[in-house]
Amino acid sequence: MIVTLALTFVALLLLSVPVSFAMGLASVAAILWQGKTPLNTVVTQMVSGMDSFPLMAIPFFILAGELMERAGISERLVNLAKALVAHVRGGLAMTVIVAEYLFSGISGSTAADVSAIGSMLIGPMERAGYKKGEAIAIICAATAMGILVPPCIFMIVLASMTNQSIGAMFVAGFVPAVVIAVGLIAYVYWKAGKLGIPRETKATRRQLLAALGDGAIAMVMPVIIFGAIFGGITTVTEAAVVAVLYSAFVGLAVYRRFGVRDLPVILIASTINTAMIMLLVGVATVFSWILTVERVPQSVAALVTGISNSPWIFLLVSNVIFILFGAILEGLPALIVFVPVMYPIALQLSIDPLHYGILVIASIGIGIFLPPIGVGLFIACAIGKMNMMDAARYMAPYLGILFLGLLVVTFVPWFTLVLPQVFLK
Repeated sequence: MIVTLALTFVALLLLSVPVSFAMGLASVAAILWQGKTPLNTVVTQMVSGMDSFPLMAIPFFILAGELMERAGISERLVNLAKALVAHVRGGLAMTVIVAEYLFSGISGSTAADVSAIGSMLIGPMERAGYKKGEAIAIICAATAMGILVPPCIFMIVLASMTNQSIGAMFVAGFVPAVVIAVGLIAYVYWKAGKLGIPRETKATRRQLLAALGDGAIAMVMPVIIFGAIFGGITTVTEAAVVAVLYSAFVGLAVYRRFGVRDLPVILIASTINTAMIMLLVGVATVFSWILTVERVPQSVAALVTGISNSPWIFLLVSNVIFILFGAILEGLPALIVFVPVMYPIALQLSIDPLHYGILVIASIGIGIFLPPIGVGLFIACAIGKMNMMDAARYMAPYLGILFLGLLVVTFVPWFTLVLPQVFLK
């Protein structure tokens, strides 16, 4: 079954079949080849994979992100980031990083982050003296970092798979994201000096207060989400519903960027995105089930522990696996397929489950932008209207910073565990 599964999957990917269909068809081919398992097992496993109460948070967070994007929230957060850091050397590039940290905590979607921040800041960065490839690389690196800022769909799925608290997973991502962001900011500060990029005009006190006031309305939503979760008032799913209501109120009554007649279009867009994600969850569950039936996790565990019993070596191997397959499988399927294989080994080696989960998310975030196949890099290049291979050479030093930040977070678990220990005692 494994040979049939692997060959069919690779062949379909080479034929440019979408990942979700490739995984589903490969699973069907493997079951038919075996000839013993009923074909309706595919449907049973798909439903089983999607039938999870924590996963109900996904459509609500997607809808909240769609509403806030239509409300013009990304523009206001970019303006706030500009007012805070644009006057520093390399400030426009720093604006991308700060805005991504702020916006990712609202959108919850990597594709939304790249599209929103990229469409607004690639042009201004070019006019400021950055080459287009440099601007695209900064957008990609910042978004790869932003995947660690909750709410994050990957975190919801991972917590659901490993029976961990989604709230704990959310709060654990904040500090690791800061660690990587600091590395990126330090690099763009140095690079701006090397390129001779002029500083932006410093915002006046009035402009700063206006940006803070405008952005504060947007920043209330994360406060509501995390305050409700950590205060024990709501579950994560219920907090997502509150986020939808708040974002609808802001868009309709405060910013007035859309009306009631626009809601059906917004609902359809968020429904399409939700359906795409849940289809991936379903077919990846079938794919993972076949691997489990064929005892692949046990074989991988024997191979990894045969190389070394060191938890640090295992964490490095995990980083490499999730970076590579995060690029090949476009992120979420890599999570669903490989976490059931690798997570039991992590527990066997006494690695903290929360720490391991954050490393998986961070690694997949890098993989999504890994040249030449990372889907996030394709999106950024499409927005910037640049050939992906030309942009890839600009991406190299930023990948180095991301890898270095990942290693720091890997070998210093304190960064991951400090906030959960403080807030979730």
